[in-house]
Amino acid sequence: MTEAMSPLSMTFFAVLFKMMVDTPMYYAGGRIYVDSSNELRSPIMRKSFVKGMKSVDVLMQNAFYNVLKRDDIMKNLYKSKKAMVPVKLISYWLIKTIEYYRKNDPSIPEYFMSRSRAMMSDLEQQSQKISGNELFDFIEKSMARVKDNMMDTYGVVFSGAYATSWINKKLEKWLGEKNLADTLAQSVSNNVTSEMGLELLDVSDVVRKYPEVIKYLEHPKDETFFEDLVKLPGGIEARDAIREFLKKYGMRCSAEIDISRTRWNERPTILVPLILGNIKVYPSNAHETKFEQGLREAKEKEQDILSRLQKLSGGRAKAKKAKRAISVLRNYAGYREFNKYTLIWYEWVIKKVIMKEAERLVLQGLIKEPGDIFYLEYEELREVIKANKLDYSIIQKRKEDYEIYEKLTPPRVITSDGEIISSQYDISKIPEGALAGVPVSAGIIEGRARIILIIEDANIEEGDILVTTFTDPSWTPVFVSIKGLVTEVGGMMTHGAVVAREYGLPAVVSPSILY
Repeated sequence: MTEAMSPLSMTFFAVLFKMMVDTPMYYAGGRIYVDSSNELRSPIMRKSFVKGMKSVDVLMQNAFYNVLKRDDIMKNLYKSKKAMVPVKLISYWLIKTIEYYRKNDPSIPEYFMSRSRAMMSDLEQQSQKISGNELFDFIEKSMARVKDNMMDTYGVVFSGAYATSWINKKLEKWLGEKNLADTLAQSVSNNVTSEMGLELLDVSDVVRKYPEVIKYLEHPKDETFFEDLVKLPGGIEARDAIREFLKKYGMRCSAEIDISRTRWNERPTILVPLILGNIKVYPSNAHETKFEQGLREAKEKEQDILSRLQKLSGGRAKAKKAKRAISVLRNYAGYREFNKYTLIWYEWVIKKVIMKEAERLVLQGLIKEPGDIFYLEYEELREVIKANKLDYSIIQKRKEDYEIYEKLTPPRVITSDGEIISSQYDISKIPEGALAGVPVSAGIIEGRARIILIIEDANIEEGDILVTTFTDPSWTPVFVSIKGLVTEVGGMMTHGAVVAREYGLPAVVSPSILY
């Protein structure tokens, strides 16, 4: 994410990340950075590392290419003993990827999803009994449990990614058509993020039946939202539909890896513009219509591809390989979102326990309001809870710092000396007045560009193209109403790009100048 994070958010996420892949993180300007010295120093790892950056952010990749040209940087790289992801872990994931690709079994991701949900339900129950000094013991043991639960699932994620890459490369070579995986990935199964956007359409279908509910939602009150709803004709039905949605997705929010951010569970009115937008843009039963349309287009494209391959030299073998890759894509590609969903669910569990401690610290007079707790670092919070004392001036100073950090534009790549490594596109071959960017989902669309920086302002109308800094899964409900997407940062495998392909939306990321 590009937005500033609070000290507790950064340090908690760093502890979680280190637990997952044993990699330390660093902080600058209210943002988190990972040291890439080890990858750049190694001639073997350097090429694949920088090449892989394309899937994350092309301008970041270009910045790393600029680093490689700088002898003064390359000769003085910090001699880190640890890679971003340990070789042993990469080897394990590679073995699992081969295993799952060969099996191509749709029950594998379904099993992992069921296992994760059971684990999180258990952690939810355990967390309700935690307080005081027990907090950090619970956090660290539960982190280890979440890690163990996830490690073997990445074989499914990487199998789906490999199938996508294989399809795009081979079919472009054989058929001369680019990015065919975009259409083939529409309406895949087990994508908890795409399903979230479609399920909010179901909520909108409930709400659209009741004019007085719609009128209230135009000016809802945060403090009495559900209480106000039930007083209206159809309000109970609307409340129940929203609560059912929140039961499954309420842990989400914009910039959701930041544990301090307000979750939909904490402020359900964040969803209101999205619900009203759905009612405005779509007729009833749009969930089923959109899903079936995507599924039909994917199936038709598959049949077209296989038919064309059969006519080529060696066509039978090519069609057989393509059919298998398409099957792996459709069985596994949707699962890539579920681990993120589990982590955000886990953060929500931990946040509730932390906020319970924050209320206790307020009563003890150590902090003035519960939100103050987010201006302590993870280890500082441990010490405050243990010692029951705090110098409140630390909180005040960090609030002032945070206000400054919020106004900063973070660099994609920065050296330990503070030098910002910039990058840009070669714009010599693009038309005058056009912006250079990276196409991540195929298609051509013309419409009104709607610059929306926070999801609460998502007053989308039919035909709009969403323009924003970045998207995470919380933005997915907006995707069902737009016709195209432009984000300031991103690559082929970032959230906006993946969901745009699954929804069949043309998308461009990392434009040279956005706004």
